Amino acid sequence: MATSPHLPTSAAASTQDDTVLAPVLTPEGWQLLNTLSAAEGYRESEALALSTRLRAEGHAPELVSAVLTQLRFRTQAAAKLGPFAANMLFTRAGLEQATRMNVAALHAGRFAAAGVRSVADLGCGIGADAMALAALDLEVTAVERDETVAAAATINLMPFPNATVVGADAVQWLEALDAEPVAAGAARPEGFWLDPARRVVSSSGSSRVFDPESFSPPLSFVERLAGTGAPVGVKLGPALPHASVPAGCEAQWVSEDGSLTEAVLWFNALARPEVRRSALVLGGGGAVPAELSSAADFGDSPTVPVAGTDGLTGFLYEPDPAVIRAGLVADLVEREFAVAGGRLLDEHIAYFCADEALDSRFATGYRVLEVMPYKVKGLRRWVRENGVTRLDIKKRGVDVTPEELRRLLMSGQGKGGQGKGPKAAGRHATLVLTRIGEDRVAVVVEPLPR
Repeated sequence: MATSPHLPTSAAASTQDDTVLAPVLTPEGWQLLNTLSAAEGYRESEALALSTRLRAEGHAPELVSAVLTQLRFRTQAAAKLGPFAANMLFTRAGLEQATRMNVAALHAGRFAAAGVRSVADLGCGIGADAMALAALDLEVTAVERDETVAAAATINLMPFPNATVVGADAVQWLEALDAEPVAAGAARPEGFWLDPARRVVSSSGSSRVFDPESFSPPLSFVERLAGTGAPVGVKLGPALPHASVPAGCEAQWVSEDGSLTEAVLWFNALARPEVRRSALVLGGGGAVPAELSSAADFGDSPTVPVAGTDGLTGFLYEPDPAVIRAGLVADLVEREFAVAGGRLLDEHIAYFCADEALDSRFATGYRVLEVMPYKVKGLRRWVRENGVTRLDIKKRGVDVTPEELRRLLMSGQGKGGQGKGPKAAGRHATLVLTRIGEDRVAVVVEPLPR
């Protein structure tokens, strides 16, 4: 019989979610919430007037506060969870950490494709991943120790008869299940999904925890659980260091519309034997996901040309953040840009150049127009002489805040600024600031159409 590893104390486990749910779980509260959600939705600018009206109608202040909180959460959650959000309950930390529904569907698809029929979601939060698993007709046991969060998950999973919410510490529940499955009321699930708590919640908000051993449960627990041979998937923050990725698993970084969302580690039957690390790029508008992967371990990417500042010509490319975090920049240059003279500018900087404009799902391209030393005085003169009234700044490898530099360079330009010289008609410019070797350079570029 498999045994469950012991869970050490973790920073992320130290504080309960402070969202107040009890008032909206009453018949009056539930009806009021859903009536307002269907009829009016939530607009921050009208929150005070709505609160005043509801109190004047006789609703208790604590009920009004809880209902308005849920209306706000539902509005915020729509970007992550689409139409599902309109009927869900949320906690503040649960919403912050919840998986986007389209990404949760991909997670669930891994389990279904591997033939896993029952899954325990250990530390299910508000239940987004559990919902996706249940939607594929898998038997789901969603375990959550925070009573408030478990209550939200129970409501959110009500449409799925094949999903059960258990209010318990996930590790203690699993240990009891292994020791006395009949007493625990269920057989051991075939597979396990985890989204460890990575935030400490307080009355003033929540803060991220970055040490994998301070997650709840910690990464070492996940490794020991995977050591039993069970199919295991775990969602982690995208800043996960390569050195923290265990041997023998598949590591996948996911981005959506250019924003890095997560890193997922897949173990045993859920891991693809030919993939050690990958970048999954999701786009809007129903675009088919694109993936770049490698069987090689971290640091074992192919050798590609490194050209330095002399190579800063033609077209500059910025890899998708998932490609960068997965350590696949050199792989991308070799596979898609070698035919166009693809070359790195610096071994430690993700930007690269090519001689042709190539369309790639894994990188954003720019035409190189001009290269200058990165010196504020010279850049201010360039902005003035070119009549720039709108300036986009991108940077990598230089210690600068784009917003502050933009204000400094644009000072005195204004909307009616008049430029001088042959380029005076240019009103919108893009600058890329980067370091190449010991040189800091500013590159004037023109975005390529996507």
